Order: sequence, then C-alpha cells, then structure tokens
Amino acid sequence: VAKDLGLQLPAIHDRGFRVVSESRTQYFAVNGKTGHLVTAERIDREQLCRLVEKCVLRCELIVEGEM
Repeated sequence: VAKDLGLQLPAIHDRGFRVVSESRTQYFAVNGKTGHLVTAERIDREQLCRLVEKCVLRCELIVEGEM
C-alpha cells in the first residue's frame, strides 16, 4: 500500500492509515512495519457468502492528512 501511494515507510505511522469495511469485522489491516495490506481476521468464505458464487469483500483505505 505504501509503495502504491508513493510513501516511505515512516510516513505510514505519521499518516494514520485505517482500513474500513462495510461489516463489523475488520478483515484487513496495513502492516505498520512493511506497508503491506494483510488479513487481520480469519476469512471464512462459506460463512460470508454462503450460496453466492462470486464472493467480494469491499473495504476502503483511509489515509489521514493531505496527499
């Protein structure tokens, strides 16, 4: 994520990255040391999507401060 946004790793701490999703459970997070998008919770496709063939988890990355 940091690389895609053109930020150096120390900027991750200064900017306040947050990953927000529609559900109560936050399945993703940004690793503060590497800048990688990682899974924060176990993702159980069958529990989330049940009989839906195409399973999509939508989330947004919020970066505080000006870009």
